[in-house]
Amino acid sequence: MQPHEFWQVLLPPGPTGAEGDRYAAALPDGRRILCPIRVLPGGCDRAVASLIVNQASFAVFDALAESVAQALRPDAPDVIVGIPTLGLPLAEAVARRLDHARMLPLGTSRKFWYDPDLSEPMRSITSPDQEKRLYLDPRLLPLLDGARVALVDDVISTGGSMRAALRLLAKAGVTPVALGVAMRQGTPETDLPLRTAFATPRLTRSPDGWRPA
Repeated sequence: MQPHEFWQVLLPPGPTGAEGDRYAAALPDGRRILCPIRVLPGGCDRAVASLIVNQASFAVFDALAESVAQALRPDAPDVIVGIPTLGLPLAEAVARRLDHARMLPLGTSRKFWYDPDLSEPMRSITSPDQEKRLYLDPRLLPLLDGARVALVDDVISTGGSMRAALRLLAKAGVTPVALGVAMRQGTPETDLPLRTAFATPRLTRSPDGWRPA
């Protein structure tokens, strides 16, 4: 497949797993998405299946958002909080499907009225050398007061971005009722319910190709 062809088609139910440079992952209804396999920095024997939601076709994106929304519905969240960058469009789509009037975005760009105490350092597996700061606009604090919050991101792998967001919400006195992600890579540690559209394992190279680590 060409790089631009990934995440564009919803395939019918069938085999899942790694084959060549791609990983076929299944949604809850059995339909499959083809994801490219990306070798991780620092070596050639470890990899993950990759998802970039804002490069997906609208059909695939909508299917992911619907799956996450349906997974979160039993948790009855009042507020969907989105993690930048790619968690923001997913959080908006999930909030719309849950009939919310808005979603609450976290940000990595500090506005002049922000309180530096309402921020946390953040680093992700896809950008290991880039440490950012995650901010919560203090004007949004009333929306969190007493609310059932679900935290949404596109992918969870090591859980670094999610933990930064959880620490930031804790500063506002909030513990989410659930975490929602389009894709879970491997088995990240979390004490909160994790609702996903699909999951993929960490991968290791073998003589026969990529296999679950």
